[in-house]
Amino acid sequence: MEKIVKAFIGIFGGITGTVLGKEILVFIISLMPILELRGGLLAASLLGLDPLPSYIISVIGNILPVPFILWFMASILKWMKSRKKLKKIADWLDKKVEKNKEKIEKFGFWGLVLFVGIPLPGTGAWTGCLVASVLEMDKKKSFIAAMIGVFMASIIMMFLSFGLLRGITG
Repeated sequence: MEKIVKAFIGIFGGITGTVLGKEILVFIISLMPILELRGGLLAASLLGLDPLPSYIISVIGNILPVPFILWFMASILKWMKSRKKLKKIADWLDKKVEKNKEKIEKFGFWGLVLFVGIPLPGTGAWTGCLVASVLEMDKKKSFIAAMIGVFMASIIMMFLSFGLLRGITG
């Protein structure tokens, strides 16, 4: 993930010279699928930002898309399947759901919390909420589970990004 974050910083590094540019970049990275909060906190550490504002920015960026994913993603996925040009993407997303649904379905609320909260490749708020949406899990409970998971992941990633990473890179 560090390579992806560094590449993203390299591509959009020009924004970092503006007022709040580094913070905006961290926010944008935290909004993105795959990178999410993990990438945002890693970027914040690499950009030399203070931990507390970075934490707040990354958590807000990661939580912001959650309600939209929970409430609209299943409908969007159905619509994408009906479009020839988008069907491949919809099929790829379906595979992600199938691959991960058992992990979440088995434990329900707590399965979603752990899926979002344990920062491993392929997990996170985007994928967890995509699965919850397709499984038609209760939206309010799923939102709460995703928030708990994001806070759990944020604590782990704060330690890794600002503790361990700063200790290694100096």
